[in-house]
Amino acid sequence: MSKNRRLLTGSCAVVILLAALVFMGCPDSKQGETFSNVAKKFSKEPEITVYMHKTKTTETMPIEEYLLGVVAGEMKPDWPVEAYAAQAIVARTFTMDFIASGGTQEEHGTDISTDEVEAQAYNAEAITPEIRRAVEMTKGKVMTYRGKYVKGWFSASCGGKTALAKEGLAYKDPEPPYMRSVSCPEEKVIPKEELFWSEKFTGEEIKRALGELGKDVGTVNRMEVAARSKTSYRATTLRFTGTNGQASVAGADFRIAVDPQKMRSIWRTDLNHSSGVIEMKGRGFGHGVGLCQWGAHALAKEGKSPEEIIKHYYPKVTIMDLW
Repeated sequence: MSKNRRLLTGSCAVVILLAALVFMGCPDSKQGETFSNVAKKFSKEPEITVYMHKTKTTETMPIEEYLLGVVAGEMKPDWPVEAYAAQAIVARTFTMDFIASGGTQEEHGTDISTDEVEAQAYNAEAITPEIRRAVEMTKGKVMTYRGKYVKGWFSASCGGKTALAKEGLAYKDPEPPYMRSVSCPEEKVIPKEELFWSEKFTGEEIKRALGELGKDVGTVNRMEVAARSKTSYRATTLRFTGTNGQASVAGADFRIAVDPQKMRSIWRTDLNHSSGVIEMKGRGFGHGVGLCQWGAHALAKEGKSPEEIIKHYYPKVTIMDLW
């Protein structure tokens, strides 16, 4: 899943999942098992159908084989194996919940897709021996809360403190009871150019993004932070002033609309206006909810186990073996 379009997948996928907590999923014809949001043990590792985005073909593979490509696609090379293993647990949880909630049956007639906008990133060519070891050592492990899969949210860099879902994702439902905002040690290992960012946006770019969100204030001449999160320095609400008036939008929604690769987070540290251009500065990369990848790297360097890394970011969850 794209770590920067997490709201549409879990940046479209996560939003689609929200209404499906009790959906019973579809049976896997090869295994005779049923995917459900209620976490139950499988008689053996299931096989899933995967729409291969690059080749526009469908493949059937064991779920752990699929996860190898996900971990390779979502994390950088040469990281500690424990960080890869923590990512594998989160990705496996996301995958099981995603498939149980309908997967990409409507789009492709498959359980899941390798298109990160639809599900998770995938790069089988980047699989290393360390990634294979990480997936194997966590085989079948998922996160649950009161017997159901949790939302497998993660981002590249939380900026130093993770966000609640309603802050980082503009999550419309009540805050999941297992979510917490926690301090993160990522600054011990993350390069400064990864942690901090600065980008300029033209008035036209901002106008287009606001249009995608159903807002029209004309030519934008001012942007300001209207509200910040209680747990971190994230701009949860942004207010725009233009020739046609004012409009306020959720910071997380605006980030996706304007370009989440450029506006790397809603953790805003500075905002400058000059000659029709707005310069934003901030820290972190992604929505900041759940597992922080650079933080997982730092915790792994400290000697933490994959399970301890997971519990740092998701302290209320139970880690369960499905197969």
